[in-house]
Amino acid sequence: MSRIDFYHLQKQSLDEVLPKLLLKAYATGKRIKLMVGTPERVDFINSLLWTFDDESFLPHGTKKDGFSSAQPIYVSAEDDNPNNAEFLFLTDGAVVDVENLNRFERVFNIFDGNSEDSLVAAREYWKQLKNNGGELHYWQQNASGKWEQKV
Repeated sequence: MSRIDFYHLQKQSLDEVLPKLLLKAYATGKRIKLMVGTPERVDFINSLLWTFDDESFLPHGTKKDGFSSAQPIYVSAEDDNPNNAEFLFLTDGAVVDVENLNRFERVFNIFDGNSEDSLVAAREYWKQLKNNGGELHYWQQNASGKWEQKV
């Protein structure tokens, strides 16, 4: 099974953290699939990635943009992988069936630690993946917002 990293947001919002994590992942040269919770979030995240920083650029697109297979970062609310991504980012409670995770080299599950519903859902997904032999890693923001890996 793929390596799966859980990112527990506490000090910053997804909108602040996601572009930074995507920039790091994009710098590896790997293709990325970003799966969000709803079609409305696809539109919001699409706009966010165009405007998050005047100094940075994340080439991305959605089904509406066309050329799905050519997108370095593909944003969708569906369990698809038209750009043959090696990295999968899950946000907004989006989940992929365990058997479909093997399509990806690495999975990043980002969840809001300030929402009880998100915490419960992340714990349940963790248990499901652990029971299926997943290589799981857990990251939490410290008081200054930096990521620390917890054992």
